[in-house]
Amino acid sequence: MSLRRKAREKALQILYRVDIAEGGVEENFASDSENSLPEEALEYAEHLVRGVIERKKEIDETIESISEHWRLDRMAFVDRNILRIAAFELLYCPDVPSKVAIDEAVELAKRFGSEQSPPFINGILDRVYKEAVQKKTAAARPV
Repeated sequence: MSLRRKAREKALQILYRVDIAEGGVEENFASDSENSLPEEALEYAEHLVRGVIERKKEIDETIESISEHWRLDRMAFVDRNILRIAAFELLYCPDVPSKVAIDEAVELAKRFGSEQSPPFINGILDRVYKEAVQKKTAAARPV
């Protein structure tokens, strides 16, 4: 398993705990001090968690605008946090190819979500990519 996949799993675990009010980000990273992840994976996990938390409002608005008939508060905790991580990578991490962000999210959904999670995650992230990422990229191009 790649370091980034391990980092995404760790980020999902921490965001899940924060989402269900089992402490804040600092507490959750501190409680994982005995973690066996390599330093590089822990750094990327922290980058993901802090990035999602800092841009949560924009990320959530993007996901909700795209996920027809699904409010974030009605989504499973695991699904919504997988979506947040992948949307953060799609929108704010230009070093992560879009296909990789989506594929990794689907893999997380297969491992931690329900049977319906992988196609649900894939469908929403495909639209995030097409509607938000491509629009953002087009707007940034010089005329």
